[in-house]
Amino acid sequence: MNSSRKQPGDPRDPHGGQPTLSAGPPPGEAAATLVLLHGRGGSAEDILSLYAELGLPGLAALAPQAAGGTWYPNTFLAPPEVNQPHLDSALRRVESIVSDLLASDIPGDRIALLGFSQGACLTLEYAARHPRRFGAVIGLTGGLVGPPGTPRDYAGSLDGTPVFLGTSDPDPHVPFARVRETEAVLTRMGAAVELRRYPGMPHTVNRDELDAARSLLERLLSKGERE
Repeated sequence: MNSSRKQPGDPRDPHGGQPTLSAGPPPGEAAATLVLLHGRGGSAEDILSLYAELGLPGLAALAPQAAGGTWYPNTFLAPPEVNQPHLDSALRRVESIVSDLLASDIPGDRIALLGFSQGACLTLEYAARHPRRFGAVIGLTGGLVGPPGTPRDYAGSLDGTPVFLGTSDPDPHVPFARVRETEAVLTRMGAAVELRRYPGMPHTVNRDELDAARSLLERLLSKGERE
């Protein structure tokens, strides 16, 4: 496991100077790269444990760390302005990682995004705001950011990106209605979305979700190896 750290950034960009952990081969030598986003109170090291459980040695993994272990301070259902500057900083952090991969001649359809809880909300909001043909987008108990009634007029297309949404229901943090809305919005944007609901599941990641994620990523790796 490796770590890279930038110089501490502007307080208006709290996540900009945080480290990124990595596992597996370097992205330039891998068939695909997975960007992992941890949940509130978690860490890059925590979310990288999912990489080990996936058991896909041909996959590169990058996991940025949120400042203070939190991507934004309030619930994802709050008006976005009350989560600033953290929310925009978090979105920029993901964009910087994806942009660096693209600049290294790694195509978007060989980049996958996976997040849990707050990290899932960040993953899904990022994909909607920066749509392209990703290799996969995996949101484990999360949804698009903003209060009920938020306009979802995202521009662009996800161009057939496979998306997996798994969620507990009821969940103490993520209403199932928001996950359903996320499914509808991403489908409208051209993604191929699968939603699995787990009644009574605690706020965690279960084996079925890991198996679904592994299946998507295995297909991505197989495609990358053929190319």
